[in-house]
Amino acid sequence: MSRALFAAAATALLMSATPVFALQTVEAAQVLEVAPEAAEAASVVDAFHAALEAGDTASALTFMAEDVMIFEEGGAERSRDEYASHHLQADASYAAASESTMTRRAGWVDGDVAWITSEGSTTGQAGNSATTRLTVETMVLKRGQEGWRIQHIHWSSRAAPAA
Repeated sequence: MSRALFAAAATALLMSATPVFALQTVEAAQVLEVAPEAAEAASVVDAFHAALEAGDTASALTFMAEDVMIFEEGGAERSRDEYASHHLQADASYAAASESTMTRRAGWVDGDVAWITSEGSTTGQAGNSATTRLTVETMVLKRGQEGWRIQHIHWSSRAAPAA
């Protein structure tokens, strides 16, 4: 058996042993390490992104705490209202017009606080140019009477290396 064929077979075997707590079907290049107790918080992160992609900004806001803190490209938005009045519509428009792929996700819970980290890439349009960005995201969620709410988001990206 060739080394490449052996590596492919070993990768397939390892991926078939994906933990039961993974949130999505695992593709060859995707790694999910979400603890079972963090699955519900991770589903809130997914619902937030789905609402943005659908252009449903009102629903997207319901997943955020009123005092959410958002860090992106060196800037900060210090509340749900500030985000709604600044970047929300642009984020929804970009999410609807781009394709995102998650390659890695991890999640943990400690009491009523959860951390969900995601890595991936996004391909879309920036003005008149196609662009592919490598992305990382950290979301910290807090569990309250209404369930999990996003308390903090940190988004970062960089240009993908030329193919």
